[in-house]
Amino acid sequence: MSINRPVATALAAALCLLTAACGDDSPDGGGADARRTTGAANAKGGYPVTLENCGEELTFEKAPSRVVVMNGASVGEVSTLLALGVQDRIVANQQSYGMSEVKGRAAAIKALPTGGVKPNDAFDVPREAMLGLRSDLVLSTTSYGFDGKNGFATREQLKDVAANSYISPEGCGQDNAGMTIADSYTLLRDMGKIFDVGDRAEELIAASRKNIAAVSAKVKAEQKREGKGEKAPKVMVLFSNMSMGGNDFSSVVAKGIYNDILARAGGSNPFEDASETSFADLSKEKVAATEVDALVVVAYNDPNPTAYAEKLLKEFPQWPAARNNTYVTLSDSMYIGPSNALAVEKIARMLHPGAF
Repeated sequence: MSINRPVATALAAALCLLTAACGDDSPDGGGADARRTTGAANAKGGYPVTLENCGEELTFEKAPSRVVVMNGASVGEVSTLLALGVQDRIVANQQSYGMSEVKGRAAAIKALPTGGVKPNDAFDVPREAMLGLRSDLVLSTTSYGFDGKNGFATREQLKDVAANSYISPEGCGQDNAGMTIADSYTLLRDMGKIFDVGDRAEELIAASRKNIAAVSAKVKAEQKREGKGEKAPKVMVLFSNMSMGGNDFSSVVAKGIYNDILARAGGSNPFEDASETSFADLSKEKVAATEVDALVVVAYNDPNPTAYAEKLLKEFPQWPAARNNTYVTLSDSMYIGPSNALAVEKIARMLHPGAF
């Protein structure tokens, strides 16, 4: 699939394709999570709730009842609302990958109302349609979704019609290359406060941390048994059948939450230094010359990512990944959202089967 420029921009800016530059080496990312906690929300529930979000102070006198979830080439925001059990507040959802690592989630997303919105040329909710939805909360993955130059309602215009606007963690700019798993927890916690389901948010965060820590401990124990020390397999992460640049491989992940997930699973990204932004735009020669021990193929509305992975392994038979047929296909668990622990475990099982 070749993707045209507005979607490529939204994807690069909005999706988490992202580095483990969290500033905290603890297994649960607690330091970064605490550092990014947004403002003075009432931690024990109740209203009013006040959050600081990308330079805006948001105040909620009650739980939002008319929520719009912008596309942003993400499902992180809508999945978070589903995980918190507040999907009944959504009046228009534009997010969908068509698949999920969580049983039933893709169908649940498909069943959500779309508000009858016809997307604009930037593949998201146009200004007039947004204002007509009479929302009280609009969620966007990055600031891209509130850029008037792209035909979107600005945060100021939404404020004028009594709608709060929320940009997900690390999304204040238009490339969220600094995102980590801790930002998924911040998103959960913020939504928990806004909708007065903070206890549920904390339960999800605690479970994720516990599961990730358990997987990481198994991987480290296996590395020690095998005498491998801390040497991590080199894992190429890329989108299947997607072109976003001028080279053959323009959807290869360089930085972002992916690298944090890889690290927790005992892997590393050999293309981390290929770009200062989320994606690297690589030639076939560069890809061929890089040792790749394993593939993670991420499906963005691609019905058959497995076929893409197998085709790629045949194209580069010199890779250890090709010789050992080492790959995994994933979708929403690789982005900001409530399901990063699933990605960590699936990748760890691929890279370190002896640990399980």
